[in-house]
Amino acid sequence: MLSLPVILVNFKSYPEASGRRALELAKVAEEVSEENGVTIAVAPQMVDLSLVAREVKIPVFSQHIDTVMTGSLTGSTTLTAVKDSGAVGSLLNHAEKRMIASQIEEIVEEMNRNQLISVVCTNNFRVSKALSLIEPTFIAIEPPELIGGDISVTSAKPEVITRVVKAVDKLAPDVGILAGAGVKNGKDVKRALELGCDGVLLASGVVKSDDPRRTLEDLVSGVI
Repeated sequence: MLSLPVILVNFKSYPEASGRRALELAKVAEEVSEENGVTIAVAPQMVDLSLVAREVKIPVFSQHIDTVMTGSLTGSTTLTAVKDSGAVGSLLNHAEKRMIASQIEEIVEEMNRNQLISVVCTNNFRVSKALSLIEPTFIAIEPPELIGGDISVTSAKPEVITRVVKAVDKLAPDVGILAGAGVKNGKDVKRALELGCDGVLLASGVVKSDDPRRTLEDLVSGVI
């Protein structure tokens, strides 16, 4: 299990975090994490997953897992491949990679059996409440209209977070909550923790930053 709170950075498919640049950014995240004693995790593209997981000590996540096992499955991202890469877990159901509930349940159950951390992304209160019942490691609440924007969910829709935190704590108290969408700085992180979250999920705020190290240092300031 991760040490909480956690700052999880999704590299998406941004060119700023691809190939050699993915490893460079992951190493910066590792340095900031070690210097400040705050858990920073990264989710590189699948083609960079093994490289990054092998070269850094911070937690590394896949961005997705398909509902397939192994075999003649060209182009699929299997749970076995993710685990063998050295990753500790995966995002599931991101707004840019939606899945149906039965698929999420199938993968989460298999991840639990394999001791992998599941971060299930949700877009509203109702979906968050429903998917918490399959007991992923984390629910990451991300209102889609705020993803990639300049306004954090923690300030734009704090009531969504508090409703999710309260409902999930009642239905599945072992499931953690991450706040996502628009998270940019330490103030957003601090507010997420005040609202009852166990951390944050973000992407462009770090990956497309002119100075990722400074941005990461600002983010961890919301924890320490």
